[in-house]
Amino acid sequence: MLLSRLRQALQEFRSASAGNVAITFGLAFLPIICGVGAAVDYSRANSVKVKLQAAIDSTALMLSKEAATDTSDQLQANASKYFLAMFNPPGVQNTTISATYSSSGGTSLVIDGSTLASTTLMHVFGIDTIKVGSTSTVKWGSTRLRVAMALDNTKSMQQSGKMDALKSAATNFLSQMQSAATTNGDVYVSIIPFSTSVNVGATNYTQSWLTWTDYGKCNGASGWGYDDYTHALCDARGGHWSAYAASKQQYWTGCVADRGGTNGPTGSNYDTNVDTPNIGDPATLFPAVDYSDCPQQALGLSYDWSTMSSLINSMSPNGYTNQNIGLALGWMSLVGGGPFTVPATSPGYDYEKIIILFTDGLNTENRWYTDQSSIDDRETMTCDNIKAAGITLYTVQISTDGTAPSSLLQNCASDSSKFFYLTSSSQLVTTFNQIGISLSNLRIAK
Repeated sequence: MLLSRLRQALQEFRSASAGNVAITFGLAFLPIICGVGAAVDYSRANSVKVKLQAAIDSTALMLSKEAATDTSDQLQANASKYFLAMFNPPGVQNTTISATYSSSGGTSLVIDGSTLASTTLMHVFGIDTIKVGSTSTVKWGSTRLRVAMALDNTKSMQQSGKMDALKSAATNFLSQMQSAATTNGDVYVSIIPFSTSVNVGATNYTQSWLTWTDYGKCNGASGWGYDDYTHALCDARGGHWSAYAASKQQYWTGCVADRGGTNGPTGSNYDTNVDTPNIGDPATLFPAVDYSDCPQQALGLSYDWSTMSSLINSMSPNGYTNQNIGLALGWMSLVGGGPFTVPATSPGYDYEKIIILFTDGLNTENRWYTDQSSIDDRETMTCDNIKAAGITLYTVQISTDGTAPSSLLQNCASDSSKFFYLTSSSQLVTTFNQIGISLSNLRIAK
């Protein structure tokens, strides 16, 4: 009897039409409310995730400065301190943060974070929180920097406070490079002061990569500054070349001129490349010269930051401009050869080679020429060879006398963003700082 009545009631409910719309709407309303609640709560959770990611990224960058020297406990404690100072949105709970430092296959720091975001509408359906997580990885040890600074030390640098500004800018740049290194060897820097020549060190006077063909005195040439002429320039001016006796080599001040043949570079092009000096081919050797404008001695790749700073602060302006020799020797300081040896590379790392060429003037004299266009042609070849070798080249021109931007330097730079044209000494510090930031900037990899 009971079963019969229940069967009849169900049949009547199925055939009834009164109130169908209300019942249908009532049944559909629950998933609608659930969907709206989910959208609202997940939108709020996504906002929490954005804030979480920003705090994790900032924590990673801050910790990267100390990660190599912190213990695991210190790293974790500092991660929590930095993170919680930046992440405290309302309605979150059970926030966790972890920091993991690794030096295997390149230095990296991984920051993982998670939190529970409270729900509002979804709470009705028994879902009280939504878990939100994120991670950030900072890698900096997998890329190591080797930077050559070719710095103009010519006489015009004594004007408008340019030399003092250069010293300040270059010293600040070294500090940036030092900060970018977590361990010795992450960043190496070479410093190549140049004028007409480059000083490779007088103590090297017995080295086989030197030639003494251009070491002597020019007599009877037209013009002035005879002792500063090389053999080729002396001959070109109608003078007579007298080589110094071998015993006078010990008084050599350390300067070398452009590599190549005595009568000109054509056919050898060793002034535009880094081919290894070969005692059997004099054109490949560095000609020792007795120039009176010999700048401070160049320093090969080093992370002795104190010595580098002292070298920069001892620079003084003198002589004519030969950008190409500073560029060529800067290149050789990165790859080795002649007066330079380079530290060995280590597996698991990428090595970025960079040259920064700084000058305040146009080319005026090299080993063979005193006309700008001929020297510019040599430099153009050097720049092309450097870029073809995969080396990044920055060029910085400071013009306080209204000299127009140099097309040579613009074309030499690896791209337009790496050429800087400055019209005041005060811009030097900002420019070198900008380059330093570009080189030392830690990249968020994930």
